[in-house]
Amino acid sequence: MLLYLLVFALALLVDIIPFVGPPAWSVMVFCQIKFHLNVWMVLVAGVIGSTIRRYLLALYIPLLSSKILRRQKDEDLQFLGKRLGGTRWKVQLFVLLYTLIPVPTTPLFTAIGMARIRSLRIIPAFFVGKFISDALMVHAGKFAAENTDKIIHGLVSWKTILGAVGGIVLLMVFLFIDWRTMLEKKKFRLSFRILR
Repeated sequence: MLLYLLVFALALLVDIIPFVGPPAWSVMVFCQIKFHLNVWMVLVAGVIGSTIRRYLLALYIPLLSSKILRRQKDEDLQFLGKRLGGTRWKVQLFVLLYTLIPVPTTPLFTAIGMARIRSLRIIPAFFVGKFISDALMVHAGKFAAENTDKIIHGLVSWKTILGAVGGIVLLMVFLFIDWRTMLEKKKFRLSFRILR
């Protein structure tokens, strides 16, 4: 049982990074292979750790964004959060679909936190999507252990670079679009002056 607590703690620590970092599934795969753990218990422990960390990230990001971003941009993101908060099922569906594809979830939760969307509403969708996507990755652990040289060679591939770039683009969309103008006046406007 202690080893599953280790998986939980490592998944939580890996996801503490507020920028694009290593995925939590990599810790789960490592622990499963190294200690010959039950795959399903590893998944439960790891996904719970990852979910708690993402929830905490969404909670503290508004504090950082209000200190870093200009007041106008911060208010714009809050306005977007209020608008999106009214369509719960759409936000949950988006989060579910987003977590099913192999892209980092840090930019998503950073944007959710900046927009001040109540993260408790999206945690169930995140947990389900994360559990499914991580299950695929952890079950691939046996293959990874048998083909380590191929895996190490593939750590920096077009897929990982594309995933990181996609996450950064999502964050930039949230930051640089003037959401109030777009939603109220139906006009697309970019604003690059977002920092204090």
